[in-house]
Amino acid sequence: MDPHLLATFVAVARHGSFSAAATELGYTQSAISQQIAALEADLGLPLLRRRPVEPTPAGARLLEHAAPLLLRLRAARADVLRAAARPRHRLRLAATPLSTGPVLARRLAGVRARRPRLEVALHTCGLDQVTAMVAEGEADVGLVDGIAAPSDPLRLPDAGPMTTARVSEEDLAVALPVDHPLAGRAALRLAGLVDARWVRSPLCPLARLRDLMGDPAGDGFPTGLEHTGDDVHTVLALVAAGHGLTLLPASALTPLVAGVPLAAPRLVHRVELLHGTLPPGTADLVKDLSG
Repeated sequence: MDPHLLATFVAVARHGSFSAAATELGYTQSAISQQIAALEADLGLPLLRRRPVEPTPAGARLLEHAAPLLLRLRAARADVLRAAARPRHRLRLAATPLSTGPVLARRLAGVRARRPRLEVALHTCGLDQVTAMVAEGEADVGLVDGIAAPSDPLRLPDAGPMTTARVSEEDLAVALPVDHPLAGRAALRLAGLVDARWVRSPLCPLARLRDLMGDPAGDGFPTGLEHTGDDVHTVLALVAAGHGLTLLPASALTPLVAGVPLAAPRLVHRVELLHGTLPPGTADLVKDLSG
């Protein structure tokens, strides 16, 4: 299967338009049609309905495979280029919103103090994008976070060979409105909160909580409000206003909400550093950041 044809198929399916895909990829609409026809001929199946433009069942199945396949190809190219790169005085970091806490800030300050010429660029985004940026060479190092059992590694998307290292682990707390009946408790159990309303956000994915409670397909932890952003202050404001609870590292809480330690199950907020093949001169920087 030609990866160029696969990338064209993904673009057409994403836009729902041959002409829009042609504009994005720099081809004529006729060339896009020919590439899709070639891919369909290779597989012997129709992949797109034409009016409206949308995937067939076979096309939808192919889309499930397309993104990780194309990512692995881009990652392989980036890995080869990194291995042959020249040393430079620039560090590109991609990080999830809750991974860049005080521990990292102190370590990064130490790195820069020892290397005054070092330029640092930090880009904040979601876990999937951090992983993709590192795999594709757009970032030298990634920092990701999530909820895990103590010392357990985080679950990361498959983006090819990648090295991970623990940066920190921190206790979790349930964030509630200050006048919530449970706000005065010394600790809370997650099992006692499965019927409470929660703020669903990338900072606290409810599917992960259901998985941890052994009920991945259940209806526990109902959504009181869904927030698609990654700003912790917005999430805390929603909790304070009574839209639902959330689970965050204790250091992320503010006086806006009440924070009650999570007693059971034993879970932590884990931060990991990840990288592929490092450019020359970058390995010692990574060692300093991971502690």
